[in-house]
Order: sequence, then C-alpha cells, then structure tokens
Amino acid sequence: MADHDSELDDTATAGGDVGRLAAHERLSTGALSNWMRMCASHPWRVIIAWLGIIAGLVLLVATVGGSLKDQFEIPGSDTQRATDLIEAEFASEQGGVLNLVFAAPEGERLDTPERKTAVAAAIAKVKAAEFAATEDKAGITSVADPFDDMTFSDDGRIAYAEAQFDRVIYDKDRDEVLAVQDAVRKAVEPAGVVVEFNGDAEFPPIEQGTQELLGLFMALIVLLIVFRTLVATSIPLALAIVALMTAFLLLFILAGLTDINTITPLLVSMIGLGVGIDYSLFIVTRFRQLLHEGLSPPDAAAEAGASAGRATLFAGMTVAISVTGLAFFGMDFITKLGIGSALGVLTTVLIANSLLIAVLAKLGHKIDRLKVPFLKAIDDSEAARETTLVARWGRFVTAHAKAVFVILLAAGLLLAATSALVRLGASDQGTQPTEQTARRAYDLLAEGFGPGFNGPIPIVVDVNSDQGAANRVYESVKGLEGVASAGEPQFNDAKTVAIVFVTPTSAPQDEATSDLVHTLRSDVVPAATEGGDSVVYVAGLTAAFADIADRIMERLPLFLLYIIGVTFIVLAMAFRSIVISLTAAVTTILSAFIGFGVLTLVVQEGYLLGLTGLDRTGPIETFVPPIAFAILFGLSMDYMVFLMSRIREEHVHGLSTRDAVEHGIAAIGRVVVAAAIIMGTVFAAFILTSDRISKEFGLLLAVAILTDALVVRMTLVPAFFTLLGEKTWYMPRWLDRVLPNITIEPPHDGEAAPRRAGQELEPEPSEA
Repeated sequence: MADHDSELDDTATAGGDVGRLAAHERLSTGALSNWMRMCASHPWRVIIAWLGIIAGLVLLVATVGGSLKDQFEIPGSDTQRATDLIEAEFASEQGGVLNLVFAAPEGERLDTPERKTAVAAAIAKVKAAEFAATEDKAGITSVADPFDDMTFSDDGRIAYAEAQFDRVIYDKDRDEVLAVQDAVRKAVEPAGVVVEFNGDAEFPPIEQGTQELLGLFMALIVLLIVFRTLVATSIPLALAIVALMTAFLLLFILAGLTDINTITPLLVSMIGLGVGIDYSLFIVTRFRQLLHEGLSPPDAAAEAGASAGRATLFAGMTVAISVTGLAFFGMDFITKLGIGSALGVLTTVLIANSLLIAVLAKLGHKIDRLKVPFLKAIDDSEAARETTLVARWGRFVTAHAKAVFVILLAAGLLLAATSALVRLGASDQGTQPTEQTARRAYDLLAEGFGPGFNGPIPIVVDVNSDQGAANRVYESVKGLEGVASAGEPQFNDAKTVAIVFVTPTSAPQDEATSDLVHTLRSDVVPAATEGGDSVVYVAGLTAAFADIADRIMERLPLFLLYIIGVTFIVLAMAFRSIVISLTAAVTTILSAFIGFGVLTLVVQEGYLLGLTGLDRTGPIETFVPPIAFAILFGLSMDYMVFLMSRIREEHVHGLSTRDAVEHGIAAIGRVVVAAAIIMGTVFAAFILTSDRISKEFGLLLAVAILTDALVVRMTLVPAFFTLLGEKTWYMPRWLDRVLPNITIEPPHDGEAAPRRAGQELEPEPSEA
C-alpha cells in the first residue's frame, strides 16, 4: 500500500483506461441527451429563443410587475391576532411613524432658547405644505411636541417627536422619508443639535452592487486559475449574470402578484451568483475535457450537458425540494423568502441546460483562446488529471481513510455542538452598524429613556362585556418586576378595544425581555382577566419573534422529515444506493450545524465579531435557521451530486469503489474546490452589507458551504466510502425494483445498462 501513490503517478493513463470505454465510443442516449444534442446542433435557434423569453419577461415586468413590501404574518399566533385587532379598530392611526430624535452635545441641555427655536423651526418645516400627503405620495399628517414631559429626558439632553405619515411606508416612499430627514437636519444643525431617526418609517434599503461586484471579481480570479483562458473564464460569469437578471425579472413579476419582502433580492443575488457560476463551471469543465479527448464541439457540448448538465438538474431538484419544505412552517413570508431565493437556481438550471450548451457548441475550440499570460495552460486530458495536487489528495485520503474519517468526524461534531448555544430571537436596532441613523437614534433613546424604551410591549385588550379588564391589566403590570413603566389604557373610539403599552427595563433583544413576555402571557394577564370574557393578546417585536420560534420548533420535525425523506428518495434513484443517500443527508446536516455553530460563536457570543462590521452581539433571528437550512440542504447536495456522479460514472464503467473514488476526485475535485471557493466568496461578500440579517446569512452560508465542499465532500465522504468499499453501492432489491430507474449516469450507445444493486463487479487487475 505504501507504493500505491507512486504506482498511480507512473501508470495514470493505463490505470485510468482499465475497464472503461473511450469517450467517442460511449455517446449518451435518452430524452435528455436528445435535448442536449438538439441544443448543440441548432445553437442559433436556442440563442434567439432565449432572447425572446427575456424580452417577454421585460415586457411582463413593465405591465404587471410590482414593488417589494415587508409583510410578516404569523397565522394563529397572539401577535397576529393583536395586529389584526389593532388594524381593524385603530385604522386611522396605521400610517408609518418616523421618530425625530434630537440631542444636545454631551453635558449640555437641549432646551436652551437657541436650540428650542431650531427644533421648533424643524417641526414647523415638517408640518409645512411641501410634506403634506397627496394621492401620489406619502406625507406627514401630524408631529408631536418633543418637549413634552413624556418625550424629554430627565437630564435635558435628549428629546424626540413622533412624525405620523398618512400610510404605511414602503420602498417606493423612501424619497419622501429622506426629504423629511434632510429638512430637519438642515434646520437644527446650525444650532449644534444632532438629530437621528428611527421608527417603522425608517428602514434603509439593503444596498446591493458592491458585494455582487466583489463576488464576481473573486470568481474571475478563481476561474482564471482553473481555466487559464479568458474565453473559458468569461462563460460562467456571463451565464451567472444572465441567469441573475432573468431571476430578478421573475421576482418582480412575482411581486406584482403577491407580497415579496425587501430582503429577498439579496438572497436571489447571493444564491443566483454562486449557483450560476458553479453550475456552468461544471459543464464548461466537462466540455473542455471531452474536447481534449477528441470529440467534436457539438458532440462535446451535448455530452457535457448529458453528464454534467444532468447532475445540475438533480442538484437543482434538491434545492427545489428543500425550498418547498418551508411551506410546512405555515408562514407566508418564510415560504416566499425561500421561493425567491430558489429563483436563481431555477433560471440557472434552465439556462445552463439549453443556452449554455448552444453557446459551447458554437464556440467549439475557441474556448481555449486568449490564454492568460504567466499561467501555464491546463491539460485537461485524463493522464494529466491523475498527476494534479487534488488527485494526490484523493489518493492520500483513500490511503489513510480510517484516520482521516475519525479525526474529521470528531472535529466536525465538536464544532457542530456549539450550535446548542444558539438563542433565537429578535436582534434590535442596537445591534445594527453605527453608520445607520436608526442605530444612532436607538442609542440616544436608550440613553435618555432607558433600554426598554426602544421596544415597548403592547398588550391588546378586546374588552367584550368586561369593561374593567383593561384597567386591571394596567394595574397588574405597572409595578411588575422587569417593567420600567406602563401607560394607561388607550381605547378606540367605540371603547371596545384598548392598548396598554408596557416599557420593559431591558432591551428588546435581551433574554430578560423574552422572559417578561412569557410571564405576562402565562401568569399576569390570565390572573388579571380571570372570571371575565375579555380576550387579551401580548404583542410587539419580542413577542412576534417568540411566536415565530414556537412555530418553527413545532413544525421542525415535519420540515426535516420532508426534505430529508424526499431528497433521500431522489438521490437513491440517482445513485441506486441507500448508503450514498443516507450519507448525503447526514453529512449535510453536519455541515449545516457547523455553520450554525460558527454563526452563534461570532454573532451571538462575540468571537471575531469585529470582522463582520458589527459591534454588539445579539440573538440569531428566528427565521434565519429554517431558510438557511433549506438553502444549505439544496446547495450542499450539489457538491455531493457533482462528485458522486463522476465517481459513479467511473464505477459503472468498471472501476472498484476505491479506484472510482480516486479517479472521480482527480477528474472533478479541482472543479469542486474552485466552485466551493467561488460560492463561499460570493456568500462572504454579503457580510459587507450594512444589514445585520444579510451578514448572518452571508456568514452562515459561506462557512457551511466551504466546510461542506472542502472538508465533508472532498475528504470525509471519500474516506467513508473507501472504508465501506463495495458496500457503498448497497441497495435493497425490493427498493431497487420499486424506484424508477432514473440514474445520474445517462445511458450510452453500445454499452450495457448501468450496474444495478447487488450486481458484482469483476476485480480490477491493476494496482491492487
């Protein structure tokens, strides 16, 4: 065994050819292969068809496309019932609120004559006709007095005023909000007054562009190293951009039919860019290999689509399965976030398996033109692949399979265990980057009025016939431990519904606030309303995220059972092995929990927090884990499909499991590594955004994908399959008969059908 590596180096070509047919002797057949051959034979038809499709989508966006709106509903929860009741009974007060937070310099007072005059001028400016509401634009309907006893801090330094808009503020109203802010700043700055803004009307749009460009730049560098030619490098980048543009067109068409949240475009960009580059990278690599093995450009393009393209179809299917599983949580916004993030995968799969094939067939050998100076040309022949660093790594893993498997599994489980520290909740504006005005306003309000001021807890009382219920609730909560203050009940005009606002002593994201919500719901409110027919709901941001967490934990087993079960069946059909299917599911869960663990250590516990651009820790948003898990389950399966499809191809054509693993890694490992680095870099670039949730998604997905591809797929799984040997391909005969024979390896001309479960292979007489 000690000489195994050197023997392979010296006899790579011979060892690689044993038991296999030459490329031109095993052209694929079947419906998918026929489709690919049609695309390769009639490239201009395919290109023109896609131009027509994109033009049609642009027309649809112009006619039925919509804008993005943040709508969060939690059907059946106390928070949703309270929200519905407030909207029904306090409809006239449901416009957006912009808090104008004024502050004097440190150690000084705001109520000096000059500063009071400046603040008054700012308030008068906001009330002026130019900021009044019209039919076409949002406007201010009222502004409170910032020097009221309730809105002026005890030390005299900080005050705030609520500016009420006539409608809920969405992205399209952003200019009106910014105009109000600019007018107020100009009015108070000459007097040395600082003003910051928060409230539900102040939500900075998630900035896009910089992170996408950075991701593309890093992808360009990796692709140049992989392909060494400018033409080949440009193809995956161009396809990713086209697929992303198409995904955005579909997204805004969808937004015209239903509410789509404002964070969705970020997920579309993140997933679309990574998947778009990766999928086309696999197909282009396979195309160049087939060209170098002697196939004509049309045949090479068709075969690349039939093999690597077939793998992208299975990979895309796993993403679709994972995303549809989000519907089990019964929360519209989570389902739509998942569907939106899958648009990039959908468009990539469709374009890669049609337009890309046509472009490759048209380019032919021109794909090797414009070689990059100072970089040696890549030899994609089989003999050369067996001598690469990644091929040597594959042989190292198989030669030391037991030690590699045990060490990596133990390390992975240890890191994954840190996810047990996670606390799901709602990070408040105090955890956002300090360049946001909402964060600075949050800090000023917390300093002037206490940390709980930024997250009041509304208790909504539907009094029915119990007219004293609201007052009893108020009396019960105003002296409660953990409550800084409680406002007297505010009734609607009909006196049928009241709201008691409770200000906690702790910040909205603090665990103490979550405990207070639980105490109010389980003890205080039931005791105050006992014996009456009133119905009371405890709502607010902290309560909403608690309800989301409860719903997620309640439906999590069903969600996991669905995506793991259905994906298991799909992969069992693809690879004709329950061992591969189970391994894929278990190791993907391991990668996901490693990602969650790292996210928890950084964002919640504060280790290396500064590298993310944040300066304050907080809980992980409750909806991040299920959405990220669905995306990760789909994307990490991609690498399993790409690697195992090549290993299975080698095994089907006669190699033993160990040799198939080695040759499979040698053939596709370099591309898997490059694809993982590209996708990980694209995800990591989103840590640069100013939005905390975007940072969480970027960090979690980057860590999990890099871990999954480089550690799990390229090392842990090959070591495990080497230890199992031919048991890797085990499939119960009854299940093999039941499942459709739809395999990842396409059928070929002049070749026996792929080996089915239980069929023995002749031993290979080479390196043993």
